[in-house]
Amino acid sequence: MDNQTPTRRRAYWLKTLHQWHWISSALCLLGMLLFAVTGLTLNNASHIESKPRVTHRQARLPETQLQRLQAPPPSKKTPLPAEVALWLDGELGADSAGRPAEWSADEIYVSMPRAGGDAWLSIDLASGDVEYERTDRGWISYLNDLHKGRNTGAAWSWFLDVFAVACLVFSLTGLLLLKMHAGNRAATWPMVGLGVVIPVVLALIFIH
Repeated sequence: MDNQTPTRRRAYWLKTLHQWHWISSALCLLGMLLFAVTGLTLNNASHIESKPRVTHRQARLPETQLQRLQAPPPSKKTPLPAEVALWLDGELGADSAGRPAEWSADEIYVSMPRAGGDAWLSIDLASGDVEYERTDRGWISYLNDLHKGRNTGAAWSWFLDVFAVACLVFSLTGLLLLKMHAGNRAATWPMVGLGVVIPVVLALIFIH
């Protein structure tokens, strides 16, 4: 019985680690593929041609909407009134609702950055003239921004945190499985050491 206890313990940990390893790998699969591909596109950005598509539109606020902008806002970062934002979004295809706006004496400016592009609009408070510009940098830029978490919102930020934890579980369970199988695989620790030494040497010698 005593001789079987270590064997049973090893079998239990092997089963548990394998289970956590495959679960974390399943959760990480799409994210790891995405981050691997965008790692290549980001690292070789200078070799990838990109032609941004710029859309420019103009409009004029109706007098009733313009009057809603005459009262001074509580702060210089107050979003546009809901009725004005709704009219602008319907007329210009903008996404101004709830966005912080920069208020000045004669103009309101709204910046609307997003993954894979950018947009802004300005409102002349004297005439009601509206100028709107949207820049679309394409799918590669969109995926690169997902990689960096740039202008992607709170939900994607939470996903990145969960993905990072899943990657840690995947890596650590993989390391423990390597340790448990290392006795039968002589090349295990040399390969692990190589995976550590190569990036350290490259960082110390070639990165200044």
